[in-house]
Amino acid sequence: MQQEQGLEVNFASINGVAIIGFDEVLDADTLRQRACAELLRQAAIEAGLLAATDVPAMDGVQSEAASAAIEALLEQALEVPEPSEQACRRHHAANLATYSTGERVNVRHILFAVTPGVDLNALRKQAEATLLNVRCHDGKSGADAFAHAASTLSNCPSGAEGGQLGWLTTTDCAPEFAKELFGNKEVGVLPRLVHSRFGLHVVEVLGRQVGVVQPFEAVQGAVRMALKQQSFVTALRQYLILLAGQADVVGVDLIAADTPLVQ
Repeated sequence: MQQEQGLEVNFASINGVAIIGFDEVLDADTLRQRACAELLRQAAIEAGLLAATDVPAMDGVQSEAASAAIEALLEQALEVPEPSEQACRRHHAANLATYSTGERVNVRHILFAVTPGVDLNALRKQAEATLLNVRCHDGKSGADAFAHAASTLSNCPSGAEGGQLGWLTTTDCAPEFAKELFGNKEVGVLPRLVHSRFGLHVVEVLGRQVGVVQPFEAVQGAVRMALKQQSFVTALRQYLILLAGQADVVGVDLIAADTPLVQ
């Protein structure tokens, strides 16, 4: 079975090797990650870096030998250039909030967790309806609406406290969550759902404390690593698309992915 838009699939293979169990149903992102891992495992075998007897990972967890071989393969196959100082300075100037210290936000949220077998369409619709509801109730009534929704709908233990997460810094939460919280200066219920590895979040920023921007010289190592990571992700995506184009891929759309395919 494959539902529209590739949201749930229970059969897929790479060059005839199944990447999903008979009774499993996976969301599209998890399926893509498995497919890409299998593409890389097979490429490592082809490159002589992994024994052909290595057993495919039906549960998405590669063998220790396969993981090491894939790492060696990527070191050989990907070209990740060193960013220039000029590029690093431009990146720093465009992302001053990222390289600030002491910035904090006071946050509460409602989590709609993505779990195995969940109906993603229904989950998203519920999250969007909740977002609309709490945004339509401003002021005190809005506070009550948010707390009530968190206590009744949130899949996070914070729901018992009205969704309160307290004061957070960038290191207190997942990078993709921090990007949404610290990437702008909005206060109030954020106008769109926040996506993270845990699911979909309705988020309200209750307050902000401004941080101190660190000079380029103090953070140039971190800036260089950030740019190298961006280059690595781009090179990896291109390499995976190349491998997919040469493989017999069934039940998964790799070209359509617009986020890093392997995490």
